[in-house]
Amino acid sequence: MPAFDLIIRNGRLATASDSYVADIGIRDGRIVAIGEALAGAEEVIDATGKLVLPGGIDSHVHISQPSGPGIVMADDFESATRAAAFGGNSTVMPYCLQQKGQSLRAALSDYHALALGNCHVDHSFHLIVSDPTESVLGQELPALFADGYTSFKVFMTYEGMALDDYEMLSVLEVAREAGALVQIHAENYDAIRFLTDRLERAGKTAPHFHGRSRPIPVEREATHRAISLAELIDVPIMIVHVSNREAMEEIRRAQARGLKVMGETCPQYLVLTEADMERTGMEGAKYVCSPPPRDLASQQACWEGLQQGVFSVFSSDHCPFRYEDEAGKLAPKGRSSFRWVPNGIPGIETRLPILFSEGVVKGRISLERFVALTATNHARIYGLPNKGSIAVGYDADIAIWDPELKRPIRQADLHHGVDYTPYEDLEITGWPVSLLVRGRLVVRDGMLSDTTKLGRHLQRTRPLV
Repeated sequence: MPAFDLIIRNGRLATASDSYVADIGIRDGRIVAIGEALAGAEEVIDATGKLVLPGGIDSHVHISQPSGPGIVMADDFESATRAAAFGGNSTVMPYCLQQKGQSLRAALSDYHALALGNCHVDHSFHLIVSDPTESVLGQELPALFADGYTSFKVFMTYEGMALDDYEMLSVLEVAREAGALVQIHAENYDAIRFLTDRLERAGKTAPHFHGRSRPIPVEREATHRAISLAELIDVPIMIVHVSNREAMEEIRRAQARGLKVMGETCPQYLVLTEADMERTGMEGAKYVCSPPPRDLASQQACWEGLQQGVFSVFSSDHCPFRYEDEAGKLAPKGRSSFRWVPNGIPGIETRLPILFSEGVVKGRISLERFVALTATNHARIYGLPNKGSIAVGYDADIAIWDPELKRPIRQADLHHGVDYTPYEDLEITGWPVSLLVRGRLVVRDGMLSDTTKLGRHLQRTRPLV
């Protein structure tokens, strides 16, 4: 009987701390040996000249999420997890949204039904708390934490989702008692409403005015307030999708004071700018997301946050809406004002290639830092045991990369359910070419090799923060 089901031979392995050439032996979906000249396998993959990295963990994605009357997300679990796999990701973490008047248990039951049997990669859910009633705070959240749903998100903006400060404090207090981690979308809702109303009265309704309605002070103030509220309760938080220096510096100052405040940034804040929303006609709607892309100085600040450890994770904030679709970016109300353009852009497949090309290849970050930002830190922070690294005993979630492969990002080559990519023609050096999920080759040499959709929902442990 062979010692291994599969050996990956002669690749350069990388973890968050080092890199070296070695073989990996895989059996029953786990890494069981790392060494030289391993032998005795049913199958051998020659990874000479390739990088062998942990499968990416994208801890901030939106899939099949309710998006308002007449608006439909472009990705279901099948298409989103297929795109994730081609992008080198072995685990995704989408959001289960509680709508007003709905119990969290009911929302979870519905969301699990959408995912069941439709996932190419593994997945685990965050909860979005939009209606923190007494029963949600006192009964549902503690019970769900005990069941392995150990992180959730709250919003400081969006109609029907924004929590006031009292509600925020109430949710944070429950999280502290349970040992959960809270993600916070930090933008000042009342300031955005005020600016939006003023812009519309002036007839400034084109897509690019979306950015003007959410300027940097809106994000900076909310970030400062979120940190202050968390400090009152003494609970760890993650400020998600940070777009600029001012918000980043708020997080840095909190960390310097010893507060448990973490930050996340995303590809759109590294390679897009506000100028992208100024494209002709409704083309700018393709780039409408929140917070919006900023300027070149903000891009540099986000790189500094990644380099210096202010940001712990790098996620896509994949929020997909089709462009040529009245249920997407060209919704009739969206044509009348930026206020109604569906908010979000796709990026689940392009997250890792963008950071590798712009970061590792261009010398901004090391390969080891890349692994930490895209896999290892996500597993540690969100309580995913045996994920996010290459080590004996860990799940064989492995992405094989060709670091020399050069080609532009093209919508025609992608696998998501959207009809465009905001990163069209961005030149990339270094692409994932194969992906294993628990030892199963899902993508092999750029082709989908396993269509069985055996991705699992992952129970999580207490976050390690």
